Amino acid sequence: MAADNNHILIIGGGTAGWLSAAILAKSLNSKQETGVKVTLIESPDIPILGVGEGTWPNLRATLHKIGISETDFIRECDATFKQGAEFINWAKTPDPEQSHSYYHPLSTVSHSSYDFNLAPYWLQQDKNTRLPYDRAVASQARICDEGLAPKQIVMPEYSAAQEYAYHLNANKLAEFLKRHCIEKLGVNFVSANVTHIVLDDDEFITHVETDHDSIKKIDADFFIDCSGAKGLIIKETYNIAWHSISDVIFNDTALAVQVPYKDQNQAINTHTLATAQDAGWIWDIGLQNRRGVGHVYSSKYTTEQKAKQQLIDYLGDNYNDELMIRKINLNHGYHKKFWHKNSVAIGMSAGFVEPLEASAIFLFDAAANMVAAQFPRDKTKMKYAEQKFNQHLTMRMQRTVEFIKLHYCISQRRDSQYWIDNCDPASIPENLKQRLDFWKGQIPTKYDFENAWEPFNLDSYLYVLYGMGFETDVANLAAVYTDKVKAELLFSNIDKASEVLINKLPKQRELIEKVIQYGFSRV
Repeated sequence: MAADNNHILIIGGGTAGWLSAAILAKSLNSKQETGVKVTLIESPDIPILGVGEGTWPNLRATLHKIGISETDFIRECDATFKQGAEFINWAKTPDPEQSHSYYHPLSTVSHSSYDFNLAPYWLQQDKNTRLPYDRAVASQARICDEGLAPKQIVMPEYSAAQEYAYHLNANKLAEFLKRHCIEKLGVNFVSANVTHIVLDDDEFITHVETDHDSIKKIDADFFIDCSGAKGLIIKETYNIAWHSISDVIFNDTALAVQVPYKDQNQAINTHTLATAQDAGWIWDIGLQNRRGVGHVYSSKYTTEQKAKQQLIDYLGDNYNDELMIRKINLNHGYHKKFWHKNSVAIGMSAGFVEPLEASAIFLFDAAANMVAAQFPRDKTKMKYAEQKFNQHLTMRMQRTVEFIKLHYCISQRRDSQYWIDNCDPASIPENLKQRLDFWKGQIPTKYDFENAWEPFNLDSYLYVLYGMGFETDVANLAAVYTDKVKAELLFSNIDKASEVLINKLPKQRELIEKVIQYGFSRV
């Protein structure tokens, strides 16, 4: 049977649209006559939101896959290396003498994920003398403490001494991907507004109408909604029900500002800073020539004026009246279906969970890769692909919500109603509640994560749980975890590896400047 799903139309650009276009065009061989044609229509009138500046390592893999030079990407997108996130004052009320912090690094601990878990051995150590969990079980937190990059200039593109992702300018990323899609991957581009989406009698989309002077109609076989919160297909055309998570994730507003470095030799953090406030938290991301800083908060528990003042206080003498603070309303939740008929929503049109763990671009990337992997060239197979996609993406959204909530609901902070309510069991998703109850007497293991495609794995949970001071009763564990010699050897090896890395890895700014000047070896 001849293929009859031959043309994909993406509605909307930005990171979600152009990343989807790149993944689909590359995966489905758009440049080949027998491949799937990809067209993207982008409004010239709607600006890109442009605050998603943190990523996961999956973007690194995708950039490599679609044929992008890492050197070019770093040069053109103001990108820097990200090795994780540091959470400051989340576990307890800030102490004027000493703040509390812990890392969720990107490098996983291979032995904890598979056959040997260091967590129970760490828990059995003396609380007064042991290293913090993040520094005891891996090197990356120590690397971040020193402001070091995850690799050296002599290492080829995309290779590393430590796992990494990127901090980047989201507007520049969208433009960079757009050029690559058009020039290298054969994506057709139309600059216009979609004025009408036309359905047939079975409610499948047949074509869209536009305000373009000469392209009034675009026919396609499959349609991807990357139109952001507007949701031209999923919301305005199909009216797919929305699942709000405002009862779980309370933050509904963000204030964002771009802060130039006062000194262009200033050190660049190699991780995201997330500093808890009394009704939200402040992000701090270092790019090449500026920082992206923002306050995410709940308008139920504080005022915009107070939130803005906390942001200004955080910036200190880096703030001046010329800096423009943007207000962004956040609608947390997701649609109860993402793939419907011959369309799928990817990006903000599908849903949004606050940026605490930089999950947005990961979910865009994961969704586009799944569409590419299971794209049905035969339309009669569409229903199966729809079912699997909705099942997997719903699971990923649910697990993302649970992991974000974990940061709040196990906090010991009780200095405001915001933190008190976040720890109320009524606000905790049932699956997370069951896990936490079980983990009070058992160490988390790989068997707690039944789906291989969960966005946050065992290591991520261990970093947050024990970074936040979660209590697991180890009284009965000594008889189970008896291989203390092997554990001590691993702890010692981590110390030695950390020392070697600290002596060999360059500072973040030093490496970025060398990349800009010389570039990495291409692979």
